[in-house]
Amino acid sequence: MKATAKAHTNIALIKYWGKRNDELILPTNNSLSLTLDGFYTTTTVDFQEDLKEDYFELDGEPVMGEAYKRVTAFLDLIRRMADKEDLFARVKSYNQVPTAAGFASSASGFAALTAAATKAIGLDLSDTELSRLTRQGSGSSSRSIYGGFAEWEMGEKEDGSDSYAVPIASENHWDVRMAGVVLTSKMKKISSRAGMRRTVETSPFYEGWLKSIPEDLSQIKKAISDKDFTRLGEIAEANCLKMHATSLAAKPPFTYWIDSTIRVMQQVQEMREQGIPAYFTIDAGPNVKVLYLPEYEEQVERILREVPGVTDVILSKPGPGVSYL
Repeated sequence: MKATAKAHTNIALIKYWGKRNDELILPTNNSLSLTLDGFYTTTTVDFQEDLKEDYFELDGEPVMGEAYKRVTAFLDLIRRMADKEDLFARVKSYNQVPTAAGFASSASGFAALTAAATKAIGLDLSDTELSRLTRQGSGSSSRSIYGGFAEWEMGEKEDGSDSYAVPIASENHWDVRMAGVVLTSKMKKISSRAGMRRTVETSPFYEGWLKSIPEDLSQIKKAISDKDFTRLGEIAEANCLKMHATSLAAKPPFTYWIDSTIRVMQQVQEMREQGIPAYFTIDAGPNVKVLYLPEYEEQVERILREVPGVTDVILSKPGPGVSYL
């Protein structure tokens, strides 16, 4: 009872920031992302009848503590679905993503885990069912089931049955590029979960953030449909800044940015002044993602690599949805 799946990370252009139900991971707003080919996780799940507990290995190293508990609790959901609650698994995962540094490693990680584990245990789930299930491990992983642009619908039902991602445009629709600007691979001091909770509970800016989302979503989906890069970039960059403003107003205030984060942001703005269309977005971490068009790739990469504090620039095209190996 063994299967291997590969899932790519996605970067939200309209951010997911806050939950209305922590246990089921139900968001307070819809979000929209671009799946990338350059960042991914490959996971093998092997259910074995002689195991007495789950074993989890990440990049060749055994994992314990909170990360282990999170994976085994998620596997419990799958065991209950398959009515095989006494069957444990050996999980081996390899991340082509910096972990916990704002590159959405949990999105690709849980999407790959969900696909591999359900297939290995004998469940045959649709993409919608996979998205709904993987959401309960990591909210943003719901969008990594699909390639290209995907929207995670917050839903309204208390049981979360209507909260899952839907495809907006495939990876072949539009060749929009994204540069992952690596500043640090250190784990962030405040997790996304903790940051969201503090912001929702204490930030006076949070209600304004929520009210702005429907218009952002409507406009960015039109930009994607029309292949209007300037509009796409403007909306994504502004949405990112609004999200980070909510954390600056939280009690106590916090930010995921470091000094080199701001240097990259300023450099991207300078690129636009020089006639190079580029826009930034930043998730819950210090590293920056830069949107650009393929004809400007060489210039964008060269300029970003020259920014003090940049350790790497990883170039990505729109990536595919989850696959089985």
